[in-house]
Amino acid sequence: MMSLCVPPFPRKTLVMGIVNVTPDSFFDGGRLTGTATVRDYAAEQVRDGADILDVGGESTRPGAEQVSQEEELRRVLPAVEALVPLEIPISVDTRHAETARRALALGAVMVNDITALQGDPEMAGLIAATGCPCVLMHMQGEPKTMQQAPRYDDVVDDIRAFFDERLRFAANEGIREEQIWLDPGFGFGKTVDQNLLLLRRFQEFHSFGRPLLLGVSNKSTLGAVLDADVNDRTEGTAAAVAFAAARGVHCVRVHDVRTMTRVVRMCDAITRGRARNDG
Repeated sequence: MMSLCVPPFPRKTLVMGIVNVTPDSFFDGGRLTGTATVRDYAAEQVRDGADILDVGGESTRPGAEQVSQEEELRRVLPAVEALVPLEIPISVDTRHAETARRALALGAVMVNDITALQGDPEMAGLIAATGCPCVLMHMQGEPKTMQQAPRYDDVVDDIRAFFDERLRFAANEGIREEQIWLDPGFGFGKTVDQNLLLLRRFQEFHSFGRPLLLGVSNKSTLGAVLDADVNDRTEGTAAAVAFAAARGVHCVRVHDVRTMTRVVRMCDAITRGRARNDG
């Protein structure tokens, strides 16, 4: 059996497959209903090369309403339970400590918190106690309102200041630095130009010395640039993923695992001089 863990500093660009068990996510909402469908979909992602599966039960698209913890638990826990036999690391995408706690108990190994430990006062203590990896993401505002009028003095400098503060907070809560991954939150409270600037200056986030996660898959910035609807953004996603991979992103969070696995494999061969099977 494989070791179900997430490497602290992967030697290749990891691919995190998105498994949304939601009725209203912007790209794949309502597609996964029932544990058999979820399991089959995730098994296909594993065959296509996913390194991690990220299970979420609350849509965080712009304008989305919050989901109650009870509803999130109802959606997420059966999905996590169904995916554990696939023997692949599972991340749970949640702002709720109880959802994270119960998902970890079922076999998840990572928590992906879009609020960066601000959404639930119990989350930091849980992360510290379990020692699991945790993704801290930057978001301006809440999903419901974040795209109404995002403003920054300098988007990259402001995100860097946010990460500084969140890392200090995490350390004070007893979370070890090596547990933390950072995600600058592409599309979360940012305009098209701000998202593009974030990508152009992506290498600046390496100064924190932590693994970096990036989620650009099919997002509206790509649609704005290409004048393409949500089902026609594969090339835009591939370009953004390739750009980030060439600048040392550690993990990309995507819907189309097969295509993006091939993109990062080629990028790794060019920039790192080795193929993905080097580990």
